[in-house]
Amino acid sequence: MTSSKEKNKLVVGWREWISLPELNIPAVKAKIDTGARTSSLHAFDLDVYREGGHQKVRFGIRPLQRKKKIILWCTADVLDRRIVTDSGGHREMRYVIRTPIRIGDQSWPIEITLTGRDTMKFKMLLGRTAIRNRYVVDPGNSYRFGRALAKSYITQMPKKEKT
Repeated sequence: MTSSKEKNKLVVGWREWISLPELNIPAVKAKIDTGARTSSLHAFDLDVYREGGHQKVRFGIRPLQRKKKIILWCTADVLDRRIVTDSGGHREMRYVIRTPIRIGDQSWPIEITLTGRDTMKFKMLLGRTAIRNRYVVDPGNSYRFGRALAKSYITQMPKKEKT
């Protein structure tokens, strides 16, 4: 039975192509993980520094699973540091950033923890707090917002060098 609240929500598949425009990440495949409270993004070579009185973090990301040579370098304000427990029960202190996410034509700010996900199939997990009150998840569906847009992003994705 579908509630009236669910009727007003959009439906996402268990995996979707998303973008993080303020981080200049035009496309990354995300697993929609209702078992995870927080969202997490693959990040490496984290460099934390102060600028203009704000703590910032610079990090690299390999947004595409099998394209290890494509590396994007991102910078964001540090929102917090939190202990996060992963699905294996391991606790880790992670930096937290806040940035807009885009799925299809929808965009809104979310909190994301930064962690090494290089060995994981998905470079991003989209947790339940990021989609709360916006989407319901159809576990039998994937890429409801299309692959064509992601493919066009991928062909335009720059190879950036660390400066």
